[in-house]
Amino acid sequence: VQLQASGGGLVQAGGSLRLSCAASGSIFSINAMGWFRQTVGEQRELVAAFTNGGGTKYADSAKGRFTISGDNAKNAVYLQMNSLEPEDTGVYYCRMVVVTTSRPLEYDYWGQGTLVTVSS
Repeated sequence: VQLQASGGGLVQAGGSLRLSCAASGSIFSINAMGWFRQTVGEQRELVAAFTNGGGTKYADSAKGRFTISGDNAKNAVYLQMNSLEPEDTGVYYCRMVVVTTSRPLEYDYWGQGTLVTVSS
């Protein structure tokens, strides 16, 4: 299974970006999807994710500005980011918990990261 993330780039403060992440390979089901951000010298932190109950959760900094969505048919997860701020700058990683067709177990997969830079 591979995750391919895209959509990062350079944007001015107040602008918007939409990140995409698509999974490919021997996928039986996807049990979790989320987006994380990592900045230099910091640990990777949760930005947005779907919860087990089908809801969503967001970092406090993302609430009201970011929206996570998914497309089960495409094995994809998206992150719409509006009203971007310089503090949103970082490498964004998608994460999926996948059950593969070869083994009835959950595996944790990460995308390669996509860089978001917000200029002031």
